[in-house]
Amino acid sequence: MPQNLTVAHLIAQLQDLDPGLTVRLAVNPDWPFSHLPAANLVVHNNVVYLPEDGQEGYLPTAVREELAWA
Repeated sequence: MPQNLTVAHLIAQLQDLDPGLTVRLAVNPDWPFSHLPAANLVVHNNVVYLPEDGQEGYLPTAVREELAWA
């Protein structure tokens, strides 16, 4: 996985998934909460920003393990 994720790489990862799946952000291994992405994106200086819109709760243990955050 590239350090600088591109829109093309993100689309490639998502294209075969069920479009009805819920999306959450996993942000920080030291504070492993599930964050809600905001609906609006911001593009500035050739970078797409996905804003955070609050947190939902702790990441499930299985997700932390898959990310090697456990």
